[in-house]
Amino acid sequence: MKTKKMILLVAVLIATTSLFAQSKKTEEFKVYGKCGMCDTRIEKAVNAIPGVVKSDWTQKTQMLSVTYKTKKVKSIDIHKAVAKVGHDTDIERANDKVYDALHGCCHYTRPEKKK
Repeated sequence: MKTKKMILLVAVLIATTSLFAQSKKTEEFKVYGKCGMCDTRIEKAVNAIPGVVKSDWTQKTQMLSVTYKTKKVKSIDIHKAVAKVGHDTDIERANDKVYDALHGCCHYTRPEKKK
Protein backbone atom coordinates (compact mmCIF):
# COMPACT_ATOMS: atom_id res chain seq x y z
CA MET A 1 0.00 0.00 0.00
CA LYS A 2 2.84 2.41 0.85
CA THR A 3 4.48 1.66 -2.51
CA LYS A 4 1.31 2.58 -4.40
CA LYS A 5 1.01 5.85 -2.48
CA MET A 6 4.66 6.66 -3.17
CA ILE A 7 4.27 5.91 -6.90
CA LEU A 8 1.12 8.05 -7.03
CA LEU A 9 2.88 10.90 -5.23
CA VAL A 10 5.85 10.78 -7.63
CA ALA A 11 3.49 10.70 -10.63
CA VAL A 12 1.60 13.75 -9.34
CA LEU A 13 4.84 15.65 -8.73
CA ILE A 14 6.13 14.88 -12.23
CA ALA A 15 2.82 15.90 -13.82
CA THR A 16 2.69 19.13 -11.81
CA THR A 17 6.29 20.04 -12.62
CA SER A 18 5.85 19.48 -16.33
CA LEU A 19 2.54 21.40 -16.33
CA PHE A 20 4.03 24.49 -14.72
CA ALA A 21 7.45 24.35 -16.34
CA GLN A 22 7.87 26.82 -19.15
CA SER A 23 10.50 26.44 -21.75
CA LYS A 24 12.96 29.28 -22.03
CA LYS A 25 14.71 30.45 -25.15
CA THR A 26 17.75 32.65 -25.56
CA GLU A 27 17.92 34.66 -28.74
CA GLU A 28 20.45 37.15 -30.11
CA PHE A 29 19.81 39.86 -32.66
CA LYS A 30 21.13 43.23 -33.72
CA VAL A 31 19.76 46.36 -32.11
CA TYR A 32 21.13 49.65 -33.42
CA GLY A 33 22.48 52.06 -30.81
CA LYS A 34 25.66 53.85 -29.80
CA CYS A 35 26.13 54.59 -26.14
CA GLY A 36 25.48 53.76 -22.52
CA MET A 37 22.17 55.61 -22.57
CA CYS A 38 21.11 53.37 -25.46
CA ASP A 39 22.15 50.34 -23.43
CA THR A 40 20.01 51.40 -20.48
CA ARG A 41 17.01 52.29 -22.67
CA ILE A 42 17.10 49.06 -24.67
CA GLU A 43 17.49 46.76 -21.66
CA LYS A 44 14.82 48.65 -19.68
CA ALA A 45 12.32 48.27 -22.55
CA VAL A 46 13.05 44.56 -22.96
CA ASN A 47 13.08 43.74 -19.25
CA ALA A 48 9.66 45.40 -18.86
CA ILE A 49 8.08 42.68 -21.03
CA PRO A 50 6.37 40.05 -18.84
CA GLY A 51 8.12 36.75 -19.45
CA VAL A 52 11.56 38.16 -20.18
CA VAL A 53 14.05 36.56 -17.82
CA LYS A 54 17.14 38.62 -18.68
CA SER A 55 18.62 40.79 -21.40
CA ASP A 56 22.02 42.18 -22.26
CA TRP A 57 22.81 44.64 -25.06
CA THR A 58 26.48 45.00 -25.99
CA GLN A 59 27.45 48.42 -27.30
CA LYS A 60 30.50 47.26 -29.24
CA THR A 61 28.70 44.56 -31.25
CA GLN A 62 25.20 46.10 -31.07
CA MET A 63 23.88 42.63 -30.25
CA LEU A 64 21.05 42.00 -27.81
CA SER A 65 20.87 38.68 -26.00
CA VAL A 66 17.46 37.94 -24.48
CA THR A 67 16.28 34.96 -22.49
CA TYR A 68 12.50 34.69 -22.30
CA LYS A 69 9.66 32.27 -21.57
CA THR A 70 8.28 31.10 -24.89
CA LYS A 71 4.73 30.69 -23.58
CA LYS A 72 4.58 34.35 -22.53
CA VAL A 73 6.70 36.19 -25.11
CA LYS A 74 7.18 36.03 -28.86
CA SER A 75 10.36 37.22 -30.51
CA ILE A 76 8.49 39.91 -32.47
CA ASP A 77 7.26 41.40 -29.15
CA ILE A 78 10.88 42.05 -28.18
CA HIS A 79 11.68 43.68 -31.54
CA LYS A 80 8.59 45.90 -31.22
CA ALA A 81 9.45 46.96 -27.66
CA VAL A 82 12.94 47.99 -28.74
CA ALA A 83 11.61 49.91 -31.75
CA LYS A 84 9.03 51.64 -29.57
CA VAL A 85 11.84 53.32 -27.59
CA GLY A 86 13.69 54.48 -30.71
CA HIS A 87 16.02 51.64 -31.71
CA ASP A 88 15.91 49.76 -34.99
CA THR A 89 16.37 46.03 -35.36
CA ASP A 90 16.68 44.10 -38.60
CA ILE A 91 12.96 43.26 -38.28
CA GLU A 92 11.37 46.40 -36.77
CA ARG A 93 12.11 50.04 -37.50
CA ALA A 94 11.60 52.73 -34.87
CA ASN A 95 9.20 55.55 -35.59
CA ASP A 96 11.14 58.47 -37.08
CA LYS A 97 9.79 60.93 -34.48
CA VAL A 98 10.83 58.66 -31.62
CA TYR A 99 14.30 58.19 -33.14
CA ASP A 100 14.68 61.95 -33.72
CA ALA A 101 13.77 62.62 -30.06
CA LEU A 102 16.68 60.49 -28.80
CA HIS A 103 19.62 62.34 -27.29
CA GLY A 104 22.16 63.40 -29.95
CA CYS A 105 24.78 60.88 -28.86
CA CYS A 106 22.23 58.09 -29.35
CA HIS A 107 21.74 58.82 -33.05
CA TYR A 108 23.15 55.80 -34.86
CA THR A 109 23.41 55.21 -38.59
CA ARG A 110 20.01 53.81 -39.44
CA PRO A 111 19.61 50.88 -41.80
CA GLU A 112 17.69 51.58 -44.99
CA LYS A 113 13.92 51.34 -44.87
CA LYS A 114 12.48 48.12 -46.19
CA LYS A 115 10.22 48.60 -49.15
